[in-house]
Amino acid sequence: MATKILVIEDDENIADLIRLYLEKDGFEVAVALNGALGLAEFKRFMPDLVMLDIIMPVMDGWSVCREIRMVSNVPIIMLTSKSETLDKVTGLEMGADDYIIKPFEVRELLARVHAVLRRFDKVEVAEQKRLDFDNLIIDMDSFELFVKGERVEAPPKEMELLYHLASSPNRVFTRNQLLDEVWGFDYFGDSRTVDVHVKRLREKLDGGSDKWTLKTVWGVGYKFEKRDD
Repeated sequence: MATKILVIEDDENIADLIRLYLEKDGFEVAVALNGALGLAEFKRFMPDLVMLDIIMPVMDGWSVCREIRMVSNVPIIMLTSKSETLDKVTGLEMGADDYIIKPFEVRELLARVHAVLRRFDKVEVAEQKRLDFDNLIIDMDSFELFVKGERVEAPPKEMELLYHLASSPNRVFTRNQLLDEVWGFDYFGDSRTVDVHVKRLREKLDGGSDKWTLKTVWGVGYKFEKRDD
């Protein structure tokens, strides 16, 4: 069964071009030309990945991303003509997994799609991956995060990053190591991506326990610090 991709893009020419190349690469593709239609198509089509433009009529990409993240951890790649760091950070903070700046090369677009799907698949097929700490459960089998007994929503990349750090308590990882080991060598982003994801995780883990923390090691990177009882 072909992997399904939903393209939400208001420029019909760009949407058709993306559809053409994705279908040529073996994907099943649906297209929506504004945000509201995109949400409706998301519920109908049940895609494996969403490509989402930011500036659209009726409902913008930020709002669509927020609505999708309330019900699904499906990978989201943002499409934007803006290259400012703030736009990239905003997308990541809202739960996007990657972003592509328009205009883009077709090879880059396909590479990013395959890279995001590979990273997501690695998490999906993980076997018996569950970590238990004081007031914290990271369960990659059910793809759930629990803090103080309450389920906390976290998109795929946050779960994978937290699991990676917590699997080696007290080990310091540089940002480049995390990009290589969590995002993969074919990731096109920069180290700011790691900072954004750690920030989001800290907000979700805040107040969980005094026996562990996500700690910044200044000038080096991050570690999941586990304190002895």
